[in-house]
Amino acid sequence: MTTKQVEVQIMGQSYLLGCPEGGEPQLLAAVVKVDLAMCKIRDAGKIKARDKIAVLAALNLAFDANEAIAAVPATALNTLTPSVAPLSDAQSAHLSQLLKRLDQALSRDGQLI
Repeated sequence: MTTKQVEVQIMGQSYLLGCPEGGEPQLLAAVVKVDLAMCKIRDAGKIKARDKIAVLAALNLAFDANEAIAAVPATALNTLTPSVAPLSDAQSAHLSQLLKRLDQALSRDGQLI
């Protein structure tokens, strides 16, 4: 599969992202969602640090995605998507490590909001 480099702007900063050929529309749609989510948090004025804004935006987007999935009846999900295997022990351990690192980073200077 061929990968293409795409330059995008998120919250006024340029990023060069890898994207599979033909995946540009999906990538650009995702960039717009992330940019809007981050700018909304920044414009609220409570948080200035870009990394904290990014974490909050990611959490908000993930929460919204989970709500959208939860709103779809289980029978419809089963017909639209293949069954998903449970996380392997290595994946669970990696996810636990990431969550632990995030907790440590956030605990250094209190709450995000």
